[in-house]
Amino acid sequence: MATKVDLGQILQDLENTNTLEELSAVAERLRDALKVEHLTYHWVDGAGDQYGYTTYSDAWDERYREKNYHRIDPVILGCFQRFHPVDWKSLDWSGKVAKAFLLDAQNHGVGNQGYSIPIRGPNGQFALFTVNHSCDDQTWKNFVSAYGRDLILVAHYINRKALEFEKDRQPDCPRSLSPREIDAITLLALGYSRAQVAHSLTISEHTLRVYIESARSKLGAHNTTHAIATALSRGLIVV
Repeated sequence: MATKVDLGQILQDLENTNTLEELSAVAERLRDALKVEHLTYHWVDGAGDQYGYTTYSDAWDERYREKNYHRIDPVILGCFQRFHPVDWKSLDWSGKVAKAFLLDAQNHGVGNQGYSIPIRGPNGQFALFTVNHSCDDQTWKNFVSAYGRDLILVAHYINRKALEFEKDRQPDCPRSLSPREIDAITLLALGYSRAQVAHSLTISEHTLRVYIESARSKLGAHNTTHAIATALSRGLIVV
């Protein structure tokens, strides 16, 4: 892995790209300069449509989409709840589903180390920029320490350019949640049970369920956990 790389030229090249193909070429040069195995930009909208660029194998890209892995991927689920870069080691991989996903990923050439940067837009747009590699923990720690800040800047350059090339991918303005829906989702995000939320809001659990289902519909969420993550990512609730 690289220990010292001047990313100034990479940023200039990104600024000068005019097509998705040119952007992909710059991304490959960045991967090679950093001497990492993989680099990916991954965008998922509320309807589950996916878009982006990756140096992962075509087999893994196809399998990921076929299995709808974005719904259970610990990296995506974890980054939905965060605003800062995420080292994969800080995520919860202990569950049976997560372990099976990780094994499948590694069997398809995904490295054991990853650093993902969540990116959010003004209309709820959510994307991830990830650098992935296979190495020991100390080597990876040194790499992140050396390039973590620069990668944040690169991530936002790539995101801005990708959306310029794919304007139709930008989501519509999200529907607003009602004050009661915000209260309900906020308390759930804080770890309250449904019974505790209903008691705090002085409403029945049946009424609470109506608020939650309405919020899920507006957010295009698959379940309550997804609704909470989406509301957090869009800045609709603060915890």
